[in-house]
Amino acid sequence: MYFELFFVLICLSKCYCLDREDDQEQCALLIKWLHSSSVSLEVSKKGFHREVTTTVDVRPEALSSGASVLLLHRWPRGVFVDPYQLASLSDHSNWEILLDSAIDLELPAHKTSGFSTYMFPTTPLPNILKFKIPVHGRYHESSFAGETFTSVHFEPPELLLRTKKCTDLHRFESYPVVNAPCTVSNSSTCSWFKKSQQQEGSSIISMMLPVGDGSATKLVCSGTLLVTVICSLALSKYMLKHRII
Repeated sequence: MYFELFFVLICLSKCYCLDREDDQEQCALLIKWLHSSSVSLEVSKKGFHREVTTTVDVRPEALSSGASVLLLHRWPRGVFVDPYQLASLSDHSNWEILLDSAIDLELPAHKTSGFSTYMFPTTPLPNILKFKIPVHGRYHESSFAGETFTSVHFEPPELLLRTKKCTDLHRFESYPVVNAPCTVSNSSTCSWFKKSQQQEGSSIISMMLPVGDGSATKLVCSGTLLVTVICSLALSKYMLKHRII
């Protein structure tokens, strides 16, 4: 009986060691794939309505092995995405997007904060992925320094990878790990390996948006008040002259 119990314990320990070695190997491969991947960002169109194109180059081995890909965009407060527009585009796009918070479309830039989007590919993946998102500029607070434009900066998104076979990511203390939704349904969170921005080497992209001239505030307000008073007096005189009640 003791011999049988000892034999079972030996078999279980071997299975555990094999599983642990396989887990380590998969995690090492995931880190290798991240190192050889790249992310770039491009902003097109003009004015307040732009289009942000993200290009991701992922190792074919990662995709053929069933690795999951996630792009984490951290957007500045000077822009917003329209959830209704994204919903209308989702049926004809190769991605699905999850927002981390509600988006108020009407607020100016200085009364909002940044937000994040999680982008999940939905189509069979080639090794080079392109995703296009419509982005809209917010109205900015008037400038008192005589500036007519302000800049909004975009950082490249964070590329996240995970596999079901690599489970103990936190053992790799020297490599960044991010907790993010497992799927676009946001029903649970998973641990993802992140390709850091320092490894990207991609420059920050900027877009210019017009701002009002704050130095003209007093002049505009005074002129508006003067025109209002003159119009009110002229209208009152006309009504008294023609006895309009």
